[in-house]
Amino acid sequence: MKRNAFFDNAKIILIFLVVFGHMIQPFVEGSKGMNTLYMWIYTFHMPAFILLSGFFAKGSGNKEYVLKLAKKLLVPYLIFQILYTIYYFYIGKADWQAGIFYPHWSLWFLFSLFSWHILLFWFKKMPASLSISLSIMIGLIVGYFGEIGHTFSLSRTFVFFPFFLIGYWLTEKQIMWVKHRFVKVASIAVMAALAAAIYYLPDFNSGWLLASKSYGDLGMENYGGIARLLVYITAAVMVASVLAWIPSKNFGWLTNLGGRTLYVYLLHGFFVQYFRQKDLFEVNGVMDVLGLAAITSLIVLVLSSKPVLGLWQPFIEGRASIIKKAIKGKDHSAHT
Repeated sequence: MKRNAFFDNAKIILIFLVVFGHMIQPFVEGSKGMNTLYMWIYTFHMPAFILLSGFFAKGSGNKEYVLKLAKKLLVPYLIFQILYTIYYFYIGKADWQAGIFYPHWSLWFLFSLFSWHILLFWFKKMPASLSISLSIMIGLIVGYFGEIGHTFSLSRTFVFFPFFLIGYWLTEKQIMWVKHRFVKVASIAVMAALAAAIYYLPDFNSGWLLASKSYGDLGMENYGGIARLLVYITAAVMVASVLAWIPSKNFGWLTNLGGRTLYVYLLHGFFVQYFRQKDLFEVNGVMDVLGLAAITSLIVLVLSSKPVLGLWQPFIEGRASIIKKAIKGKDHSAHT
């Protein structure tokens, strides 16, 4: 399958927003502008990322694939769970202790991604509309159970699964439908209206967007299902609106970084958590926000670089082909 630059561009933009969202999170309290920016990003960035993960999960199913997947997702999960525990202890983070099945911070995604592939084994045997409806129903129901929470990242697994499933069923042609002119025009109104709604409407608990808490914890025991359904609709419309503006042009090396987003995802926490722990930044105006965006860009570029990939490939992919290639190249140049 020939790589479509649109998907790589989408992944690099979304991973930038993931890191940027984590960078600005400490400055959300007490700032209406920062809170609006943070919440606006969080309405779509993970649903969009998960939808694309589902789109690229077309080959899933057999036993061999599941074993390969366990090596690709569960082994890095265990390695990074241990590494983050040690690192958090080292930088003096209060909640550094965590059980192996209580994912540190952003590691929930690996665990959930593995679970979505397993769930796909059953859900892909149903017609698309039925499987998506059923996944949404489950996503709405789990919120009523307080016990389903952070452990095994179960809550997020079920709540975000519909996006993964929709991505799985979508064809490339259907996704590219968002590039139509009328979608692009409508998307501007959608994105602006949502930003205004977040800014002017009463406080909205960000826990709804993080999907890790029950309705009881979010203070809506009775009508939580309706609220989550509205969150689903908002996320779906926002994903389409944002994807409409992702460029389809190949930007060379920058587009190629879209194939390295897992490295950025797993490693950026070492930077962000250090910044938070040491209270390194403050936001007093637009220039500070732009400064954080510049630092975010730098983190993404560094963590997508060949040296970082070479160093971390054994931990993330369980192989050392980049280092071997570099050594071979040196040997070759030494002999010529």
